[in-house]
Amino acid sequence: MANGSRQAAWEFFGTELKRRREDAGITQVELGSRVFVSGGYIGQFEQAIRKPQLDVAQRIDGVLQTDGIFERLCRKLIDDKRYADYFARVVELERQAAQICEFAPTLVPGLLQTAGYARAVTVAANPFVTDDYIEEKVTARLERAQILADATRPEYWVILHENVLRMPVGGREAMAAQLDHIARLMRERQVMVTVLPYSAGAHPSMGGMLTLMRFDDAPPVAYTETSFSGTLVDDPSVVKNAQRAYDLLRVAALSPEASLALIESAAEDYRRCTRTT
Repeated sequence: MANGSRQAAWEFFGTELKRRREDAGITQVELGSRVFVSGGYIGQFEQAIRKPQLDVAQRIDGVLQTDGIFERLCRKLIDDKRYADYFARVVELERQAAQICEFAPTLVPGLLQTAGYARAVTVAANPFVTDDYIEEKVTARLERAQILADATRPEYWVILHENVLRMPVGGREAMAAQLDHIARLMRERQVMVTVLPYSAGAHPSMGGMLTLMRFDDAPPVAYTETSFSGTLVDDPSVVKNAQRAYDLLRVAALSPEASLALIESAAEDYRRCTRTT
């Protein structure tokens, strides 16, 4: 489903929710209290500013006695085949999160990737696919990043290992553009990015990437991923341990100012190499 038609479908979801709620004589605040979100969230669902999680849609069906219509709509809209099954739920949760914290040991996170970088990553993992397949994956990744431009965008924290800066994904020119993009977002205060330098040595997330998501009306979750699968965890004790690991990474990372200087310096190094070859 294209991005425009998907948004139109969410707008239909919101319009139908408002109609069914008003027909039942229930206010936004009343409905919110009965499905365990705020009345303001119900208003944002109705305006298609925010998208409800599946369990919230199920509870709305129960309160409004709508025979599962909102669950079915929600399932259809979050069933995005552009993403692996294990990752589709993560994409939906990103849209709901109040805060996202990521640690990236080897790869620029998808929400920060440029088209050139995303294309190089996709081709490297899928060397025998068609150009159409590659462009579909790249477009999906860029669409994900639109949440950082939304009025309700999450607070977004990223810790990049210095590996990420030094690996010329897509070539030196593409890498310079990627680092410039990150630096611009930092200067515009849309994201908070810090760098874990080589000099930090061993760190608490040697096993790989880590994402933490916090929500206004739901418990936090953690997500980890390998090259071929991912695991979404909501067990409180595991999420607590993941948060502790992230806090230790944050302490070991460079300051935001030093991180920005290092990112800009790395981008200039790539440009210098491009000019001399």
